[in-house]
Amino acid sequence: MSSETSNGVKYQKVSIVIPVYNERATIEQVLAQVRAASTLGLEKEIILVDDCSTDGTREFLATLIDENFKVFLQDKNTGKGGALHYGFEQASGDIVIIQDADLEYDPADIQKILEPFMKNGAEVVYGSRYLQPSVGLKFWHSFFNKLFTQVSNLLIGQKITDIMTCYKAFSRKAIGSFVQKLQSQRFGFEPEVTARVSQAGFRIVEVPVSYRPRSHTEGKHMNLKGQLESLAALIKYSLFG
Repeated sequence: MSSETSNGVKYQKVSIVIPVYNERATIEQVLAQVRAASTLGLEKEIILVDDCSTDGTREFLATLIDENFKVFLQDKNTGKGGALHYGFEQASGDIVIIQDADLEYDPADIQKILEPFMKNGAEVVYGSRYLQPSVGLKFWHSFFNKLFTQVSNLLIGQKITDIMTCYKAFSRKAIGSFVQKLQSQRFGFEPEVTARVSQAGFRIVEVPVSYRPRSHTEGKHMNLKGQLESLAALIKYSLFG
């Protein structure tokens, strides 16, 4: 089924790219929720890129047989950015959405992400954790992210509230503007992709999404090294391309 936007653009398929690393405890539930999520009538393509998991995730993904799933098992660990870059190259959808595999972000919000594409002809949409109250956001996590986002706005000319959100979605046109230029493989991915779509002239539209952060014992979190890496990437790709 295809859907036409208010400005005459026709969309037929959405690709949901899921980078996966050691998420055996949550991956089955995530996939069930992604499969059940509304895509506003668009065909759904689910792309899973395993980044050399060692906890049984890789073996589970290898058993998946579903026409809606495309599973790719990387030969070496390249980080979230590297896995996403590979996933983008495999995506055939008119819209490409990033979905994390850890249940911090609710796949039911995929519909919210798609609505600006369908209703307003948006090209780039981010799901912000700060446009509505989110339970469990830690003070220092929020402080760093908000400060980092404000610095990025000054450097790249956007007016967003959450540069580090998982939920980022791009039209095929927007993807084409940066996918061959991507260099960051780890924490630098978020600022790099934001800088590149901004340099290409795309305005980022935000919608509110829910967020349930995991504890430090449950999952992976950005440390000081990752924060510094993100800042370096923001400066590099905002000022020097």
